[in-house]
Amino acid sequence: MSTEARLRWRARRGTRELDRLLGWWLDECYPQASVERRAGFDALLDCPDPDLWDWLTGHAAPVEPHFAAIIDEIRAHHRV
Repeated sequence: MSTEARLRWRARRGTRELDRLLGWWLDECYPQASVERRAGFDALLDCPDPDLWDWLTGHAAPVEPHFAAIIDEIRAHHRV
């Protein structure tokens, strides 16, 4: 399985909202992202869904700066 296929599978979270938001970043930002940003996205997918949702809705903020940059990019595009 390719890296992008593996990430696409991991980005499917079981809620349409999270699937859409994470899938958008994978489709639009991942292809031109640096190796570090790609690794950050991969690590972000290890986080529990409630944390991801809180970060994406602005109810909380991730401590890790590499997560925050990706979350901010998603939020800016989708105005979550």
